[in-house]
Amino acid sequence: MVVGIGLISFRIHQCGSLKEKRKVVKAIVARIQNHFNASVAEVADNDIHQRAVIGVSLVGSDRRVVNAKLDKLFNFAEDLRLAEMIDTQLEIISF
Repeated sequence: MVVGIGLISFRIHQCGSLKEKRKVVKAIVARIQNHFNASVAEVADNDIHQRAVIGVSLVGSDRRVVNAKLDKLFNFAEDLRLAEMIDTQLEIISF
């Protein structure tokens, strides 16, 4: 079993309230979940209006496939253009 874990940090421009941030984060999370069937959630910086950190995870049997899917997921999240992607982190764990 292979588990791929990723963190994506976003800067949300022109966001003045947590309500506006929540709208953008929910859109990003929903689109990633629908497109990749991945576990996705906001995991950090919950009280900062213009910053969001979203965690994703995928499980599979082949390390290369999980790595490729996470790379595609990162590119997909950036191509959404709902917020500026400022950092990504990736870890793959094999059992």
